[in-house]
Amino acid sequence: MIELSLIGIGTGNPRHLTLQAIDAMRSADLILIPLKGAQKDDLAGLRRRICADHCAPDCQVIEFPLPVRDASHADYRQGVDDWHDAIAQAWLGQIRQYLPKGGKLAFLIWGDPSLYDSTLRIAERLTAHLPLQTQVIPGITAIQALCAAHAIPLNTIGAPVQITTGRNLRDHGWPGESDSVVVMLDGSCSFQTLPPKDLYIWWGGFVGMPEQILLKGPLAEIGSRIIETRAQARAAHGWIMDIYLLRRV
Repeated sequence: MIELSLIGIGTGNPRHLTLQAIDAMRSADLILIPLKGAQKDDLAGLRRRICADHCAPDCQVIEFPLPVRDASHADYRQGVDDWHDAIAQAWLGQIRQYLPKGGKLAFLIWGDPSLYDSTLRIAERLTAHLPLQTQVIPGITAIQALCAAHAIPLNTIGAPVQITTGRNLRDHGWPGESDSVVVMLDGSCSFQTLPPKDLYIWWGGFVGMPEQILLKGPLAEIGSRIIETRAQARAAHGWIMDIYLLRRV
């Protein structure tokens, strides 16, 4: 039996770890750290430091190359499904090598495993190959970190909030009737596709990390500055994690 713990570790600040997360790490026999290429080694490096601080001495911490998604696939959803299948096979290889008799396996998940993260879907694929029991340790999300950094409430009084992706915003425009929209996974600043009148934006890059960058203001006034700032930050670090909240005002 593999006891799998998916541990939310927040948005990059080691102090985002909960006591529950630390307990789960200390009980793990194996922690797998995915490698996403040289440009994103900082992400693996943060996981390494967290493991060094909190893992038990006999815990194995193993790094493995993460399969790369084929971004040119004509069918986006099929491309993602194929990618998840490949990741599940990569997991399976590591498990069979390092936990052949079963044990406690953990992954450290950015933010929270329930929000725009596919680790749970990949774990489900493993159940066809081995006995698996999964527990989720919740973590601080990028949404929480953004609102905390800007010291703002997520919602207006009694009003709903819509959470979407940059792809959906670009392809389908403003979603639903909500006056507040959180946009995640947006590599192309899709707010550019919206009429900027009467929209206010709170943007954050590397939220919660030492490199944190925050910008806010009317979209019509600050949109171009966000685009420029994001491009500069990504060029400097080789990667960027960012998120923003748009609100009709």
